[in-house]
Amino acid sequence: MSTYADLIRYRELFGNLFRRDLQAKYRGSALGVLWTIANPVLLMGVYLLVFSVVLDSRFGNVDHYPLFLLTGLAAWTFFATSLQSSARSMLDNANLIRKTRFPRQLVPLSVVGAHLVSFAVMLVGLLVLNFALLPRVRDTEWLAIPFAVCFVALVAGLGLAVASLNVVFRDVEFIVGALLLPWFFLTPVIYPLSGISGLERHHTVVQLLHWLNPVTPAIEALRSVLFVGSLPAWGDVVYLVVAAAVSLALGAFVFSRVDDQIAIEV
Repeated sequence: MSTYADLIRYRELFGNLFRRDLQAKYRGSALGVLWTIANPVLLMGVYLLVFSVVLDSRFGNVDHYPLFLLTGLAAWTFFATSLQSSARSMLDNANLIRKTRFPRQLVPLSVVGAHLVSFAVMLVGLLVLNFALLPRVRDTEWLAIPFAVCFVALVAGLGLAVASLNVVFRDVEFIVGALLLPWFFLTPVIYPLSGISGLERHHTVVQLLHWLNPVTPAIEALRSVLFVGSLPAWGDVVYLVVAAAVSLALGAFVFSRVDDQIAIEV
């Protein structure tokens, strides 16, 4: 697709936008990219306290629950922050877009790229940590890399679509912000979709949570190889690959429909 081929043709410009977004993200921060680790670890501590101690929930007793949480939180944090930042990216760069003619899809894609650095740091940390603490994953955890690549493609396509739509319909960024919280709890980040007694009575609900949520198969696939130590279900792998391709196509289509209006609308 020419929409994404421009990443190669204008790689120097994309690199400049990426560096600017990355510097802006951590400007004035003492810890810099270390906040990438601090935020999920803090959330992990809170959820661990709530579900393992305060509520004494059944899934809070999952073996190595902190690592279970970190795997889901790494993927979700990348997804949520990328989507929310992408939504406003065109509007936040209105001056640049009005003054210069360039492939405008580079703007939201560079934002996703900046958040990708955080995701990559978390993924490397999980690879090292799980290799040391979970011997069962040592043969499978390297598969997390291609699955993560597919997940990044999924997020990039959705980010481009959301950014393009928000130029024309300014409510999109507020809709995204409102949806992310319930979306989080409908995604198996803090709980597993299987292995909990009582879930078998709600088979239909579990299937809906699994297959109607494009983030779920990605997290399930990553968790299978990073935490469980087994190959993911083929359904999750196929879903993830197809969802990534559809997301990229959707992002390119939506962007192509509004590209001519962007300089006017922002």
